Amino acid sequence: MDEDEGALPKKQDFSEWYNELLWRAEIMDVRYPVKGLYVWFPYGFAIRKFVYGRLRELLDRDHQETLFPLLIPEQEFMKEAEHIKGFENEVYLVTHGGTTPLDVKLALRPTSETAIYPMYALWVRSHADLPLKLYQIVNTFRYETKQTRPLIRLREITSFMESHTVHATWDEAEAQVEYEIGLTREFYDGLCIPTTVSKRPDWDKFPGADYTIAVDAIMPNGKTLQIGTVHHLGEHFSRTFSIKYEDKNGDQKLANQTCYGISERCIAALLSMHGDDKGLILPPVAAPVQVVIVPITIGKRHEDVMVAAQNLQQALTATGFRVKLDARDMRPGAKYYWWELRGVPLRLELGPRDLDAKKVMAVKRTGEKTSIDLATAPDGVTRVLAEITDAIRTKAEEHTRSHLCAATTMDALDSALNEGKVAVVHWCKDRACGDAIEEKTTASVLGTDVRSPYVHDSDGACIVCGKPGKATLIGRTY
Repeated sequence: MDEDEGALPKKQDFSEWYNELLWRAEIMDVRYPVKGLYVWFPYGFAIRKFVYGRLRELLDRDHQETLFPLLIPEQEFMKEAEHIKGFENEVYLVTHGGTTPLDVKLALRPTSETAIYPMYALWVRSHADLPLKLYQIVNTFRYETKQTRPLIRLREITSFMESHTVHATWDEAEAQVEYEIGLTREFYDGLCIPTTVSKRPDWDKFPGADYTIAVDAIMPNGKTLQIGTVHHLGEHFSRTFSIKYEDKNGDQKLANQTCYGISERCIAALLSMHGDDKGLILPPVAAPVQVVIVPITIGKRHEDVMVAAQNLQQALTATGFRVKLDARDMRPGAKYYWWELRGVPLRLELGPRDLDAKKVMAVKRTGEKTSIDLATAPDGVTRVLAEITDAIRTKAEEHTRSHLCAATTMDALDSALNEGKVAVVHWCKDRACGDAIEEKTTASVLGTDVRSPYVHDSDGACIVCGKPGKATLIGRTY
């Protein structure tokens, strides 16, 4: 393989670049013979392992992991009318067991409220049982009728983290919402993905929620990708499923609840936000291979170089790095292309001259070169990987900042969106004005109460009617 063989499309053609990248970098194979279902390659699944391992670490501070069944009896699923209305066109139903019609149809979970909450009604009895905070990472199924896209819009979401908590009071549930927003932002900061957080308009909140807080990333083409949501459910589901507790006075009270979710869209954002025309760029925390060693073997020094490369690999592995020694019979340039495509953060090139100088050439996936002393290689690699993380984060922050802009007129808003921006406008929160914005721009009112270091959440005149309004994000979405 030559360095330029099979070059990716340019990232500016984001859709084509994204689709090609997924299979060339061995993330997902889209050729499974059911629309909207995809197969993880081992390399892509390894990325998933490290990303979701970090998510589990964060959740385990405050939650316990569990696992509920995939199949939900239709009568349980149909109990909550508003919730069902939000999912009725997306539900897969199992109607037969073998060739025998089922007495009760079984839904494949589109989300697990109606699977989990009947059990919560059995488990919660007293205020001493609260708070209850559980999560699971499972597959969910939705009959998606829009254009499907791997990791972004699926019929089988293979990696859906959903948290479900139960609390005594509305305020305690609200405090949990804030905690989970903070946890989500910490998760994405670790992946060097800048986010905007906002409160979805009432017509776009989770079916059955008092309110929904959403976390969005701005993709390379300026569209927004929802990569997390936190919902305050109030007493809505506890009333339907009789989730009650006895308070300290012996009175029966309805519980208050939250739920929140993150799907493999977090992987889509990771790949899309950081990659370039050469392929993936992975932050070290998410990279299956953090360091690849490429020995440059020439003539009589072949054995010396290979021994030194093996010693370097052992030293770095013993320090805790994920290291690969690439001893394949390929030209060095072809190896460089191979590992650049897969986003390995750091490449160490070791040849006879490097041995003589007692150094190794360190090539960052972000583009810079430096040298590291062989005698203290673990310390040098630690330093360089930290520099790579900082560079990835800085570039992503610059991208996000440059794709947010203010608009004070409808024409300016339309122009900003057509230029691939996410706009900040003032909106009075009236549905009619929200509809006017969406109809004029073919974009979405993402939300108010904006939390972003790049957005000043100020008051101003509604961009439609001129009445007092709040800072609001407007964007074209996936």
